[in-house]
Amino acid sequence: MPPRSESITGLLVAIQAFLIWGLSPLYWTHLSHVPAFETLMHRVVWSLVFLFPILVFQKKTRAFVKAMTNLRTLAVLTLTTCLVGTNWFIFIWSINNGHVLQTSLGYYINPLVTVFLGMIFLKERLSPKQKMAVLLAGIGVTWLTFDYGMLPWVSLALAFTFAVYSLIRKVVDVGPLVGLTVETLLMTIPAAAYLGSLGAKGQGAFLHLGGPTDLLLMGTALVTALPLLLFNLGAKALALSTIGFIQYLAPTCTFLLAVFYFNEPLDPSLVRTFALIWSALTLVTWDSITSYRSHGETPSVEKQA
Repeated sequence: MPPRSESITGLLVAIQAFLIWGLSPLYWTHLSHVPAFETLMHRVVWSLVFLFPILVFQKKTRAFVKAMTNLRTLAVLTLTTCLVGTNWFIFIWSINNGHVLQTSLGYYINPLVTVFLGMIFLKERLSPKQKMAVLLAGIGVTWLTFDYGMLPWVSLALAFTFAVYSLIRKVVDVGPLVGLTVETLLMTIPAAAYLGSLGAKGQGAFLHLGGPTDLLLMGTALVTALPLLLFNLGAKALALSTIGFIQYLAPTCTFLLAVFYFNEPLDPSLVRTFALIWSALTLVTWDSITSYRSHGETPSVEKQA
C-alpha cells in the first residue's frame, strides 16, 4: 500500500487526467472551423512530436525499437492504430457537429461493452450484477433507438472502437507510452503525407487561418498525450478500484458541458437512457470494488483516448 501522501498526490494527478478528458470538448469546439479529418491529422503529427522526446527522456527507446521490430507486435499495433484513429476522428467530428451528449453516453457505455466483449471473446464469466448491468445498458440503447428511430451510432461507435481497442491491446506486451508512440508513428506516415499535399496546394488550416488556429492545432498534442501521462502517474499510487471509480468523472464532465454549456436538449428519451446506463455502471463499479476487496482481483479500468 503506497504512503498516504503518495496516494493523495496520485489521486489529484489522476483526477486532473480525467478532468482534461472530460473538459476536452471545450478545446475541440474551438477547432470547429477546421475539417475534422484535417484536425485529426494534426493531432497525430503533433502528438508524435510531443511523445517522442518523453519516450527518450524516460529511457524507453529500447522498448520502442523492440515493438517496432517484432512483426507480431507491430501487426497488433497496426490494428489498434486503425481503431484508435477511428475513435479519435468520431470524437472530434461529433464535438464539432453538436453531438456532445452522445460522446458522453459513448464513454459511459464503454466499460459495459468491455465487460460484454470479455464474455464473448475471452470466455469470462459474468457475475449476476454484471449480467444485470449489460442487460440494463442494452435496454437503454434499444429504448433510445426506438424513440429516435435510429441507432445512437456516435455513442456506440465510440464505445465499441475503444472497447475493442482495449481488448486487443491486452494481447500485446507494451506499455501505454510505448504503445501510444508506436500507434502515433504509424498514423503519422499517412497524416504527414496528407498535410504535406494540402500545404503544397496552398490549402489547409495550418499557416493559413492565423496564429491562434496554428497554436490550437499544435496544442492537440497536449490534449492527447498529457492526460495519458498524468493517468499513468496517478495509477501507480492508487488502488485500481479507486481508478475504476473516478474514471466516470470524464463522461460526467462531458455530460454537464453538453447540457449547461452547449445547451443540447436533454429530452425524456435521453434521460431514461442515461438513468439506465448510470444504474448499470453503479452495479459494475459495486461488483468490481467488492471483488477487488474480497479476492484482490483487478477491476477493469479504461483509459479514454
